[in-house]
Amino acid sequence: MTDTPARLLTLLSLLQTPREWPGSELAERLEVSPRTIRRDIDRLRELGYPVEATRGSEGGYRLGAGTAMPPLLLDDEEAVAIAVGLRGAAGQAISGIEESSVRALAKLEQVLPSRLRYRVGALGAATVPLPGTGPAVDPEHLTVFAGAIANTERTRFTYRTGVGTASRRHVEPHRLVSAGRRWYLLGYDLDRDDWRIFRADRVSEPRATGGRATPRQPPAEDVAAYVTDRMYSLLPTYSARVTLHAPISQVTSTIGESFGELEPIDDETCVFHAGTDTLDWLAFRILGLGCEFTVHEPPELVGHLREMAARANRGTASTVD
Repeated sequence: MTDTPARLLTLLSLLQTPREWPGSELAERLEVSPRTIRRDIDRLRELGYPVEATRGSEGGYRLGAGTAMPPLLLDDEEAVAIAVGLRGAAGQAISGIEESSVRALAKLEQVLPSRLRYRVGALGAATVPLPGTGPAVDPEHLTVFAGAIANTERTRFTYRTGVGTASRRHVEPHRLVSAGRRWYLLGYDLDRDDWRIFRADRVSEPRATGGRATPRQPPAEDVAAYVTDRMYSLLPTYSARVTLHAPISQVTSTIGESFGELEPIDDETCVFHAGTDTLDWLAFRILGLGCEFTVHEPPELVGHLREMAARANRGTASTVD
């Protein structure tokens, strides 16, 4: 690559990935000599980018945090605003932008000076988001795993199972996957000598160890489909059968084809069949139809609706000024 400005931008883009780049690998990527890479690194440092270098067989270059924001065309306020926004997006696993949010957050937080990191943390601590449909995930945990994946590093963390049992894990992270309303980590568990899937909201105290992960063939070519299939196969499934006291034509557009099936009984009633992993979602969808109904199964849904009705009655029992 003979165009110096274009080469510098490409080099900077590579260094903004949270990993350490050997000079020989950078030279190969940019099709230049190692000597040219060293000169380009010096140019980036002159422009204010804090490029760090380590020696040894596993050494290389990486972009570190400086005393001030490097010239990324962002001022301090913009950098804080973007970091806070990305934390919110990453923590809620918003469909379509979850993985890119984590990657962008990992890049940005890598170069944030300590004073801006403090402001981002303070804003996060002072902000109480509205409850979402999924469990809360600490964005810092996601960025630790994203950095370890990019840098091919091993990690250690405490993991709590569904029954509350906690254990320390030594894992080589492979991919982060957002499935439905949750974040999952697919990694190779070194103590168990096998691939494991971890729910990110059950992880605490994650840290990269600095030890290099062993290149391994993942358990499936499509990692996202593999994690989704495994997780949904383990989730409790409720099969619902509900009689709706309304014409099938009235509720067809509201139900939607992806949520369940409707079967007509007569001109005034129909049967609704659905399978789901959460009673909350099923109850809200049925109540949202705006018609009378009779629940036949599962019995858990009957009890859940009664609890919801009791809470509603208690909430409206007194007059609110």
